[in-house]
Amino acid sequence: MHPFSSLAIGIFVAGYITARWDLVTRLYELAFFAWDHGVFARVAKAFTLLSVIFVLVAIPIERLAAHEASLHPRSFMVKTKDDLLRVFWPNPLSRLTTPGVIVGWKNSESDLFAITVLEDVEVKSVEAALRMGTLFRNSPHPVARIFQVCDRSNMHVLGTFNYALGQSAFEATRIAVFTSPACKRPRVVCGRAAIKSSQIITFDPPDPQRMQYLSLTPISLSLGVSNDAQSRFSRIPNHPDEIEQEEARERKRKARLVAKLKFHTVVRHPPTKLEAALPMILRQINCSKEVAELLQKNSPLVGPRRKRTMSVSERVVESAQSLYTFAAWSLWGLFMTYAYPLLIILFKVVIIIHRAAAEAILQLLELPLPIQSIHLPDGPIHGTGPLALKDVSAACQQIHLRLEQLSYYPTQYSLLRQRSHDIASVSIKSSDYIRFYNSLWLVANDVILGIALGTFIKDNVPETSALLAKFLNDYTIDGLKRMIRWLMSYPGGLKLNTELAAFLGDLFLWVIEYWAATVIRILIPLIPIIVTFVGLSSLAGASLPIAIFSDLISLLTIHIYSFYIASARIFNWQLTIIVSLFHLFRGKKRNVLRNRIDSCDYDLDQLLLGTILFTVLFFLLPTVVVFYLTFASARMAIISLKASLDTWLVFLNHFPLFALMLRLKDSGRLPDEDEEGTVPPSSDCSYITLYSTPLSFREIFEQYSQLGNRIRKHYLSPKVVFRLLTGRLVPPLGREEMYCLQYSVLPRERVSIGEVWAQLNAKDDDNSSGGGGGRGAGSLNGHLTGYPN
Repeated sequence: MHPFSSLAIGIFVAGYITARWDLVTRLYELAFFAWDHGVFARVAKAFTLLSVIFVLVAIPIERLAAHEASLHPRSFMVKTKDDLLRVFWPNPLSRLTTPGVIVGWKNSESDLFAITVLEDVEVKSVEAALRMGTLFRNSPHPVARIFQVCDRSNMHVLGTFNYALGQSAFEATRIAVFTSPACKRPRVVCGRAAIKSSQIITFDPPDPQRMQYLSLTPISLSLGVSNDAQSRFSRIPNHPDEIEQEEARERKRKARLVAKLKFHTVVRHPPTKLEAALPMILRQINCSKEVAELLQKNSPLVGPRRKRTMSVSERVVESAQSLYTFAAWSLWGLFMTYAYPLLIILFKVVIIIHRAAAEAILQLLELPLPIQSIHLPDGPIHGTGPLALKDVSAACQQIHLRLEQLSYYPTQYSLLRQRSHDIASVSIKSSDYIRFYNSLWLVANDVILGIALGTFIKDNVPETSALLAKFLNDYTIDGLKRMIRWLMSYPGGLKLNTELAAFLGDLFLWVIEYWAATVIRILIPLIPIIVTFVGLSSLAGASLPIAIFSDLISLLTIHIYSFYIASARIFNWQLTIIVSLFHLFRGKKRNVLRNRIDSCDYDLDQLLLGTILFTVLFFLLPTVVVFYLTFASARMAIISLKASLDTWLVFLNHFPLFALMLRLKDSGRLPDEDEEGTVPPSSDCSYITLYSTPLSFREIFEQYSQLGNRIRKHYLSPKVVFRLLTGRLVPPLGREEMYCLQYSVLPRERVSIGEVWAQLNAKDDDNSSGGGGGRGAGSLNGHLTGYPN
């Protein structure tokens, strides 16, 4: 340090002590006080004791732990190095006992994927067959496509199976696998000195013909998000409702939280080679069964030349031993040559005619009406766009949905047929398969239930008509009259304003009398015709009469809806005036421009007039409240009834019946996790079972939970309670929210007639029969799970 710096520091310390002499004196006295009372001695003893404990206890324990760690290293530390041999082994191969050659993919020198075992063949013969492509003859898929999907350029001989080590030439670059009936686990022997431990990953090969596959992500049961389905409705998408705005804000908030959490990650581990290779391994697992079947089919071609098989002409001569057989084959050939193509063309023409008729009806249902968004019996439809028939009527909406589904079926089936020839499209095909057959099942069940319902209605038309007429008279006419007359007196012992109650009651009774004399009187004779029409509409499914019944409820309760609007308006106006007059008493007024309460000076005559009006309105308020609560309760009951009918429509149109059946069926196909044999303690081999975890029931019904949350937010929210208490209108849940779930399995844009014709005429490049869309049963797959045995 520079001398002048030391001098400057000394001058600073001396000056500070001089300026703070009182503080220095107190510290000096405190030090003498601590020395006199033995504080320094106690601190020295405690420090000495802690030092002795650290030297005698902590250091020996640390030395012992380090020594034990060096003697018994953890297994996961070994698995990150190159001395681990990882073998993927199909479970069906463990049941074989015949010696053979293991064929599969070699992802690396220490990462092997076994596909199958070729029995009774030599290693050199299999290697020659792999080089010449003999084992890939008559492949249902292009061989180059198989190698491309599996991300390998060629297939290798991985080792021997159940060969004695002295029986064949054992090479260090290959493995030897041994199995026994007493133990289900295969035993792997590797001759390389660098390999110190092995890891056997067993799995059940998924069957692509049954559309089983393994995936890192859950299968999607919907074609798109629900927001896309809402664009089918005529409302303007730039005017979302409050629930959609709240959900959008919640999604943005969660996205911001996730983005912030990424900045707080302490350690970010880059993916290892094993983790990066997991998608490729999953593709190899998904293709393993088809590749194994192909290799086993061509295995007789490996080795010494066998007896020549008969040619096609020899087989034809041998099969046509009788005249009857020859004639039958001739007729079948003529049918397949001339009649079958004609029938196919005729079938395509019928589909196009049906598609054109459906398109005409769809255009009619989507035709804008000369009305805008107004308050209808179904409730206000948000937005400023013109309304269409499907936006007003539940029956028209149901017809629109069914025609959309029937129009999409040819395209959906064509996509399934085209994807059945691609070995890499199992996951996409499985999703389309589940959506397609789930829709078919729902339509078939709907038609079956509709036929049963229509038969019941047709056989009981008089009884049903009488019941409906009695319902109209009892609940919409006579019941309302009795209720209003009861309100005009002293309902429940309440003392109401007689004049106001009589005025409101006479007004509502006059409307009811007019409604009964015009609409009900004309409708009663037509009830048998309406019931017969509803019974005939049941042939199209049980959902259509339910939708028609929902429309009838809306039409036959228009007068109740008008009573609710009138009473709600009167109650809201009166409550608003009472609140304004209450502010007048306090010397306040509401500033509508700034949306706040400001002070205001009122004259004596203004206060007197406000007092008189407040007193009159406050004493008239109970009478208005009684009428408002009555019609609000009736309106809520009607909304609940219509919501229950819409819920039934949702279940009939979009219940995951097929997916639920597959979920229950796949649980029985899960591999048995109980293992009888155990690995000896001296063995360095670990076993892991890889299996597919099916979708949970919660994930299957995820869209229903979203719909339930939307219904709860709409009807059980504080805003709805506030609307009811203040007399504001409570609209029902819009039909776009209820039907967006049912449109989620349909494309956003409807397929045109030309595209349908082009897809029907599209010919497959591959003429093999592999995996049609309607074969087998699909499989629901979720995420992968591994567990050590």
